[in-house]
Amino acid sequence: MDGTRVSPEAPPVTVDSRASWVRMLVALALSSVGSFGIWSVVVILPAVQAEFGVARGEASIPYTATMLGFAFGAVFHGRLSDRYGIVAPAIIGSLGLGVGCALAAMSGSLLQFTLAQGVLVGFLGSSAMFGPLVADVSQWFERRRGLAVSVVASGNYVAGTVWPPLLQAGVAALGWRQAYLAAGVACIVLMLPLSLALRRRPPPPSRGAALDARAATRGLGLSPGALQTLLVLAGFACCMAMSMPQVHIVAYCGDLGFGIARGAEMLSLMLGFGVVSRIASGWVADRIGGVTTLLLGSTLQCVALLFYLPADGLTSLYVVSALFGLAQGGIVPSYAIIVREVFPPAEAGARVGLVLMATIVGMAAGGWLSGVIFDMTGSYRAAFVHGIAWNLVNMAIAIWLLMRMQLAPRAVAA
Repeated sequence: MDGTRVSPEAPPVTVDSRASWVRMLVALALSSVGSFGIWSVVVILPAVQAEFGVARGEASIPYTATMLGFAFGAVFHGRLSDRYGIVAPAIIGSLGLGVGCALAAMSGSLLQFTLAQGVLVGFLGSSAMFGPLVADVSQWFERRRGLAVSVVASGNYVAGTVWPPLLQAGVAALGWRQAYLAAGVACIVLMLPLSLALRRRPPPPSRGAALDARAATRGLGLSPGALQTLLVLAGFACCMAMSMPQVHIVAYCGDLGFGIARGAEMLSLMLGFGVVSRIASGWVADRIGGVTTLLLGSTLQCVALLFYLPADGLTSLYVVSALFGLAQGGIVPSYAIIVREVFPPAEAGARVGLVLMATIVGMAAGGWLSGVIFDMTGSYRAAFVHGIAWNLVNMAIAIWLLMRMQLAPRAVAA
């Protein structure tokens, strides 16, 4: 004996362990802070419009740029996380969001503000705090994967509940530039330590889980590319439908004479119940699978959209908005669960990112088309019908996938 002390090796990390649950909570906190960039530009839109002396349409361009950056950034960061792990995109996202807010606060024109929002806040920043985190946490769970994915995915709804009133208070006290700069600094200070807490790489999947994913793809009788395309189309279709109430409920209430404040309350109610829906859908998905959960959520969303057609009273709109939140919150996380059920874990980041990109593009396109339809018809009724039609496309895809799974059980289990 030479007196040298040998430290015992750390026990291996496994899925569904205590470390998995801790990681889920860290990812939820990171997503809740990092999703600031999605909601912040909405809050300061009136101040930006007044600052640069532009029309409301021009002042809305930074929001569009942010959402497009968020959509394409999901794929970029997803591929990065597949190759290098989640820490790299998390750190880039933290710095991108903070620096983007600082440059936006110092911008001297609407163009500079738009570039800061689209490139830094959207593409490099907040996009790293949704899809990549969801894909990462999915690799730490097998038995409770649906619940874990849904909890982390609820982070952007938590951000939508917490950040707007905080930022609005800052704008009222300091002005939008100082408030935005302070928020950017706060994001970096909070997010960098949380990002570094995710340094440990995910445990390898069990052999049975890896075989199940490969067998599921074979059982569906689709190539990986065809299945990915189908999921992308489903994600686009569901969010074309989802965008109608989320984007236009405030304006709809104004048109009905209830005032935009009541519409803002309905949107907040919708997002709040969306958090409940997301977590509940994860619990459900662990028992019935991702595709069935997608079909359930899509069906309920379609029913809620139908209820909007006759609802023109204040109370009925509050009730339907709450029902819509309960219906739609669990749809988007279902795609991440499906991806993990039918694709190898090493491809999770990029494939989840592609589907989430389609959902964001669907939200942007659906919100715009609903406005165009309103301008053409003078009513939101046709816009609701348009959303219902896209919802039926999503339901048809989910039903077809479910039928393929049920018709080929032997191939899936092989």
